[in-house]
Amino acid sequence: MAVQREKLMISGVAGAIEAVMEFAAEPPKFIGLVCHPHPLYGGTMDNKVVTSLCREVRDAGGVALRFNFRGVGGSEGSHGGGLLETEDLLAVHAWLMHRWPGLPLWLAGFSFGSFVAARGAFVLHANGTPVSHLLLVAPPVHHYDFDAITDVGCPVTVALGDEDEVVPVGDMLRWAGDTALAPDLVRFPGTGHFFHGQLVALAAVARHTLP
Repeated sequence: MAVQREKLMISGVAGAIEAVMEFAAEPPKFIGLVCHPHPLYGGTMDNKVVTSLCREVRDAGGVALRFNFRGVGGSEGSHGGGLLETEDLLAVHAWLMHRWPGLPLWLAGFSFGSFVAARGAFVLHANGTPVSHLLLVAPPVHHYDFDAITDVGCPVTVALGDEDEVVPVGDMLRWAGDTALAPDLVRFPGTGHFFHGQLVALAAVARHTLP
């Protein structure tokens, strides 16, 4: 399977957005877009959870794209607390829709990136272009206003580690039980926030949600 890999600089509101796109199928069946963890704590598009999910998208016949939020790597601008990063996501989405019109979009995010992905899905649904599925990995519901995200117009899956040392597990469980998004909850026993030793299992969860 020949993999095509492109390094990109996509125009965004705050300037250029650094991205990497990979695909093996020609033509591809769908698009998978993955958002990385917190930029102020070392999160980049090269995070292993992000790259593992992108690999799963690519191997399933999709276009896999990951990108650096503003102020990270080669992306211009400065950190925006999750709200401005949604603009980055929407700019990348618009670029993808121009490059690959008509393909369904699968959207995922890890930690901080899950908040951006959820907000992006909320906006896209409001604009009449809902994603096919939203995967949230270890969503930091204790720190960001996930409660304001009430309708994304697609199925939602939440993956969390039962021994998450960053996001309180009880908070994630309460949110998952209360939110109108009604997510499918997948719990990983004995697993911390960064899913050490569980990337293959996490990728398998993602596989079942792809278009």
